[in-house]
Amino acid sequence: MSANPSSSGTLRWVGVLLLVVGVALLVVGIVYFAVPAAHLPSLLGRLPHATGHRRIRAITGVAAGVVLGAAGAVVLARARARR
Repeated sequence: MSANPSSSGTLRWVGVLLLVVGVALLVVGIVYFAVPAAHLPSLLGRLPHATGHRRIRAITGVAAGVVLGAAGAVVLARARARR
């Protein structure tokens, strides 16, 4: 890797990182939609006596995942164009 922060290798790594984080956030958002709050893993903020879903967290996770995934795709496209 070179010291130039805009080199194609650096852009590729940033793009891959954004895509991985975006996919992870999409998965977390889908879990929030699909699993009732009382049955969530403790890592995701379980509410013992709740019957509903955590909609705001689900929407935020899905939206952030889409935005980061799109940003990762754009960065990867730019890195490929620089070659």
